[in-house]
Parts: sequence; C-alpha cells; structure tokens
Amino acid sequence: MRLLIVKTSSMGDVVHALPALSDMHRAVPGIEVDWLVEAPFAAIPALHPGVRRVLPLSWRKWRHRLFRRDTWSAMAALRAQLRESRYDLILDLQGLLKSALWARQAVGPVAGYDHGSAREGLASWLYSRRAPVARELHAVERCRRLAAAHLGYALPDSAPDFGIRAPAPTWGAPDRYAVLIPNASRPEKLWPEARWIAVGKRLQGSGFTPVVLWGSAAEQTLAERIAAGCDGEVPPFLRVHEMAAVLAQAQAVVGLDTGFTHLAAALGRPTIGIYCDHEPGLAGVTGPGPVFSLGGKFKLPTLADVLALLDRQFGQAPLPR
Repeated sequence: MRLLIVKTSSMGDVVHALPALSDMHRAVPGIEVDWLVEAPFAAIPALHPGVRRVLPLSWRKWRHRLFRRDTWSAMAALRAQLRESRYDLILDLQGLLKSALWARQAVGPVAGYDHGSAREGLASWLYSRRAPVARELHAVERCRRLAAAHLGYALPDSAPDFGIRAPAPTWGAPDRYAVLIPNASRPEKLWPEARWIAVGKRLQGSGFTPVVLWGSAAEQTLAERIAAGCDGEVPPFLRVHEMAAVLAQAQAVVGLDTGFTHLAAALGRPTIGIYCDHEPGLAGVTGPGPVFSLGGKFKLPTLADVLALLDRQFGQAPLPR
C-alpha cells in the first residue's frame, strides 16, 4: 500500500503526527509512506525510518509571492512530484483548507476529518473519505484516531511511539548538559529572562552545563545574555536535524511551547514545557520520558514550580506527568 501523509506545519504539529505513522507500520505490513511538509520542518519526518520520501512544500514563502513566475514554477514542480504515481490513500492529518487543497494535487482518494472535526470545516468538502474525531483530544491522539479510522485497524492502546532516531551530533556539546529553549515565534509565549538565568544557575549547581538554543539573530542575542548570566554555552546556528542531535543527548530540557521542546519530548528526554499564552491540554508536551507541561492562558508558570520539577528530576524522584 502506498500512502501520502499531508501534515505541513508547524513543527510541533508535525512531531505530534509521528505516532500515527508508527501505528500504520505496525498495522499495515509493507506500507510505503511519503510525507508532504513545509520545507523548514522536512527534517522531522525524515528522522522516522518509516518515511520513504519527504516532499518539501514552501507554501509559507509562496503565498507572499503569488505573482512571481518562479513561485508558479516551483509549485508546478511540486505538483508534478505529487502526481508521479498514484497513492492508495492521501491522508490529510492537518484539517485545514490549504492542506486539503495540496492533498488534492496528488493522485488518489483523499481522506481526512469530517466537517465537525476538521480545524477548518471547509476542508472536509475536499475529501472523498471523512471520519469523525473529537476535537477535545490531544493532537497526538487525534492523528492516531484519524489514521486508524481510514486505514481500518483498531486503535492501539499502547503509548504513542514517535519512532524517530536522532542523527549523530555535529556540534561538540559539553559532556553533561541540559538544554534551555527560551525563544518562541510570538512574544506572548515568552517567559521572563531572569527566570531563565535562574533555571540555568540551578542546572549548573546540579552539575550540568546549560546549553541555550536559538534560531535567529534576535534569538541568539537573548540566548547569549541568558548563557552569560548562568555560565552556559550557546551553540552556533544549527539546522533542525542538528538540533535533534543536541536534544537527544541532553540530560533535561526546559523550553517554551515550541517545536523543539516537543521534539525533545518525542526523543525521550525529560522535558518541562512552559506555556504562557494558552492551555497545554490539546497540545501539551508528550513523550516516552518524564514530561510535564506548566502554565496556561493567563497562568504564567512560576520560577519556583520549574525549579521544583528540576530538583525532583535530578534528585531521582519521578517527575509527574
């Protein structure tokens, strides 16, 4: 069976779709899976051995350049890739109008959420097969249920298996380190800088070098200030797969609600997710290791709460889930 997964963005959403892929391979022997994803996140599905081919999409860039000839040429080239052969099923795990439209560019029956389940109800009109999945479930569970419904297997009662393997590291990280992820896509998600420094100092006191990650020039400036305040280290610019290698070897990860925090949890790292602008219920940190989500909308996590969780982690007490 040949199947195309359409899950394009954001990074955290792509990570949350990985357990559905692991379920498919257990339930459907010999299945071949391609994945359509935004180019900046293409390294995420590529970490899963069950993905045959990753098809990078640049819609975030193209939508701002729709009147340029090179944009239409690039979209035509991707459409040609999608239509090289027929899929037995095209599964839109995103549930948006844009993802449904791109799913329709491939050849084969398109399946997705029904009108009441999709994030954008109009998307369901573009599917030839639909299934209801409760919107109140965690994103990981929604993807797993939708895949099981359309592929006709019983939903496993096992814990989510993200199934990814981190590559070998390219950056010479310290021997014993913990990762801080203090940057996010929106200012509403940020946690006070002084608290990050305090967390870094606590990590130093526990014998771990704080490694502060960044992804842009502005983020690098913040990362360097935090590292300077807690005697930490700041790596050079790392691509997504290189970040995965750093996260996979960390003793602990403390991060905002960002894709890299979710990736750390998926890699089995002890992870604390800090939520400052929305509730973590439907997209809380999930993974096989000890994980915890703190905060929520109008509920800024306190420094004391984060430090208490770190103390429990390094004191060998089980971290509450």
